[in-house]
Amino acid sequence: MRKIRHFSIFIGFLLFLFLFIPSASHAESKDTYEVGTSILNVRAEPANNSSIIGLLSEGDQVVVFQEKYGWVQTYYGGEEAWIAKHHLVPVSITEKSSHSVSQAASGKITVSARSVNVRSGPGTDYSIIGSTYSGDTYNLVESSGEWHKVSLANGSTGWIAGWLTNSSDTEEVPSNTNSDNVVNVPTKQTTDKSLAGYNIVLDPGHGGKDPGAIGLGGIYEKDVITSTTGKVAEQLRNAGATVIVTRSGDYFVSLNERVRINNVYNTHAFVSLHYNAYPIIAVNGVSTYYSSESDQNLARDVQASLASTVNMYDRGVMQADYRVLRYSNAPSILMELGFITNPNDLSIVQTADYQSKVAQAVTNGLINYFH
Repeated sequence: MRKIRHFSIFIGFLLFLFLFIPSASHAESKDTYEVGTSILNVRAEPANNSSIIGLLSEGDQVVVFQEKYGWVQTYYGGEEAWIAKHHLVPVSITEKSSHSVSQAASGKITVSARSVNVRSGPGTDYSIIGSTYSGDTYNLVESSGEWHKVSLANGSTGWIAGWLTNSSDTEEVPSNTNSDNVVNVPTKQTTDKSLAGYNIVLDPGHGGKDPGAIGLGGIYEKDVITSTTGKVAEQLRNAGATVIVTRSGDYFVSLNERVRINNVYNTHAFVSLHYNAYPIIAVNGVSTYYSSESDQNLARDVQASLASTVNMYDRGVMQADYRVLRYSNAPSILMELGFITNPNDLSIVQTADYQSKVAQAVTNGLINYFH
């Protein structure tokens, strides 16, 4: 009897190992990635609105077991977990020398990953200055190792990881880059990536007798949103758009008047800009709202651009019955760009750098939506 009992315990232990601990051979057959952003949420499911079960920091490494909808599955604390793939860099790439000699290049490159950061230099240690999406095509300025410097729509330049693009008349992607390092999304065939010919109405929330949300230290939402709107308008105009603003100073504009201004123009998109507040100080992050199902794609494109550009908690896309959205004739969204009742959010959203990143994110999101 004792031998049978011991044998049963041994068999049970083997079953536990088989069911709950990933085998070494399985892990070795998968790819290892490194986190390329300062903070990365680990979620229970492959979705932005899924619960957060942990955090990873820049430089942390993870083994990927499968991929779904632009998310990759790994293990966190012994449990299955999901991470947004566009924040990860293959270890085989990051281990290469970052001091490769730059060389001039010509031709075009097309982004092949679902969502890609545009950086200020050739490496993941450089700041994020924008985002781009599958099918976007750029003129190549030069290459440095595995990174490509490209011309952007606003006349500036930025760097894109070469392994997340399909090059034309340029160096080939390294042969040791696995095909599943890129999310296979059908390429959009477009020639114009500007906003020329598009009329965009920007709606800075509140104003005048309506201060909007009141944040820590008595900060008014209407004041922070005014400076942000100015930067968004500038970026949109640099991309070729015609921009109409519902208020250009600190004065009150009714909701009905905002809707009227929007509807009298041949408006292609209406973007209402706000900052959020909540009684619980820990609540934070950015989100985008839509009213009609027909506006959902616009909300998704702009929120995806925002979440990949700014270092803020991504609250995702939500549906709401806001008056300025409900009565808008054009595709319309309302953006909440951070909580001025949260100390960390407030310290970030008042900076010129953050507001410039918001401007770039809105511009890129609209370009992706229209093209």
